[in-house]
Amino acid sequence: MLLNINMEWYRVFYWTAKLGGLTKAAEKLNITQPAVSHTLKQLEQSLGGQLLFRTVKGVTLTAEGKVLFNYIEQALHSIEIAEKKMAEMNDLLDGEISIGASDTLCKYYLLPYLEQYHKQYPHIKVRVTNRTTPETILLLKEGKIDFGVVHLPTDDPKIEFIRSSIQQDCLVGNNQYAALAEKPFRLEELQHYPLLLLEPGGSTRTFLDEYAKSYGVPLQPEFELGSIDLLVQFAQSGFGLTFAIRNYVTEELKSGRLIEIPLTPPLPERSIGIAMLKGVPLSAASKQFLALLPRN
Repeated sequence: MLLNINMEWYRVFYWTAKLGGLTKAAEKLNITQPAVSHTLKQLEQSLGGQLLFRTVKGVTLTAEGKVLFNYIEQALHSIEIAEKKMAEMNDLLDGEISIGASDTLCKYYLLPYLEQYHKQYPHIKVRVTNRTTPETILLLKEGKIDFGVVHLPTDDPKIEFIRSSIQQDCLVGNNQYAALAEKPFRLEELQHYPLLLLEPGGSTRTFLDEYAKSYGVPLQPEFELGSIDLLVQFAQSGFGLTFAIRNYVTEELKSGRLIEIPLTPPLPERSIGIAMLKGVPLSAASKQFLALLPRN
């Protein structure tokens, strides 16, 4: 059974024993000597035994007092270490952040900010868990990550989403499909060409399926692959058409390895979002990292 004892009583007891007298303890704690004496009496009454007795030279611990002193010294030392650790974390000299994000978002969005953060705060450990947007949301709700970087649109009543960078998806193929880029390409014409898509289950695949479905066109891929990078490689090799985020394939479009095919109706814009659990405060390290990310 825990006793209802004020932590300050233990502190008064500790410094009285440590310094060997009531007057020295009172000076150390910036209180009066009668206050020290009264506090010690309250502590002894609560614990049910004498802890120290006065001598000509000051105070001496009883056997019970020696046992208590050893434990209180350890406890105060642990508190001191904890306070120092908290100060270091608030000053970003120690700590850890845990981020959830897909492979694609890590490579094309997060990486430069991670590099910048690591240079500024080398003592902060950063852990990134690679998952799809739905899986990242689940990890966040389970408390396994501090925040997530996800594809929007997505929604969850327990999650707060902050919009970051804009993304624009586009239809691309290699130069054997160059003729399709000469005029607007109707969405329903996709049914006549080999199509490469991400595997079902992720937010990007869901976004594309819903976009096409809203115009009465089911997407029927010939290949379903596990990453954007694979889709781009397969498209460059001539396996078919695919959707890619324009910012992620700028080099391929510049070099002519891929050609953008103007799609009608055009794909709507979407965003990268920062996902945080509502009502859960972020650490100083997490707040500082999020301050680096752009807002839209």
